[in-house]
Amino acid sequence: MTDAAARTASPRKSLRWLNRDNVSVLLIALGCVALLLGGSLLYPGFLKPGYILQQLQIAAFLGIIATGAMLVILLGEIDLSVPWTITGTAIVVISASGSSNPIVASLAIPLGLCFGMAVGLLNAIGVAVFRVPAMVWTLAVNAMLLGAAVFYTGNSRPNGEVPWLATQTATGRTFGTPNAFLIWLVVAVISIWVLKRTAYGNYLYALGNSRRAVFLAGARLRLITVVTFVLAGMFSSFGAILLLGYTNQAYQGMGDPYLMPVISAVVIGGTSIQGGQGNYIGTFVGAIFITLLSSILSVMQMPPAAREMIFGTIILIVLLVHGLTNKNQDI
Repeated sequence: MTDAAARTASPRKSLRWLNRDNVSVLLIALGCVALLLGGSLLYPGFLKPGYILQQLQIAAFLGIIATGAMLVILLGEIDLSVPWTITGTAIVVISASGSSNPIVASLAIPLGLCFGMAVGLLNAIGVAVFRVPAMVWTLAVNAMLLGAAVFYTGNSRPNGEVPWLATQTATGRTFGTPNAFLIWLVVAVISIWVLKRTAYGNYLYALGNSRRAVFLAGARLRLITVVTFVLAGMFSSFGAILLLGYTNQAYQGMGDPYLMPVISAVVIGGTSIQGGQGNYIGTFVGAIFITLLSSILSVMQMPPAAREMIFGTIILIVLLVHGLTNKNQDI
């Protein structure tokens, strides 16, 4: 290679990391820094280590739920049953833990995870078997869960005790670091490995880009869809159990505030809403960004309706930016 060719290739090699995913992560990370600095102007304690650790603890609940949402979005689908999967899991866990049967009480947390997986399986049956659009089917499932919860609880707060393990996991600390955040780090490492190093991860990205190509390659599309929705339900329940341990109570509409933040965290992290593109690091940073933003809005005493409008606006802006970027690439 000549000196001129080497000089030409060198900048290209040095800029390989400047792809869409890495740029999204970098921008969101800078946004987190900006929120911290801006928040410190409203609340002097915003930059204190204790407050930052608390925000990471809260972000872990959102981030774990967003893990499942990201898997579904990578598939090219969307799961709108997240709110009442969270609420239903909390009701199942707290009801089981308050049971007079010691065996049932000891299995409260596994039963909660099984509930989420069952919801995910129900979603997968509608999408993969009956071929109903995921947006319609999961919204209907969410409504069914709402009705079932109201029927079971009588529109009142369920009775029972929060399992000790859920409380310790959600609120405890190890060497000063919140356990919930440490667990989220483990989930992040496993998720990155699964998405990048396994056949399932490769098929997931491929399905989001071209279902026909994956079908012609001989992949089992229905199985991949079922696994994805079941995992999404499990992660929603896992996050719900941590949230239950943090709030120490289950109540109607417990998961309602999480739908828009979860989707926002995934989308602003660089995952394409059309599927097939994105990385978990972006979702990880996106969950922290949304948590910091929510904290600032709380300090500003912003009403819940205004927060939903802000999260919706964020999603629309990101979709428009991604749409314009794809249009320029096609040209």
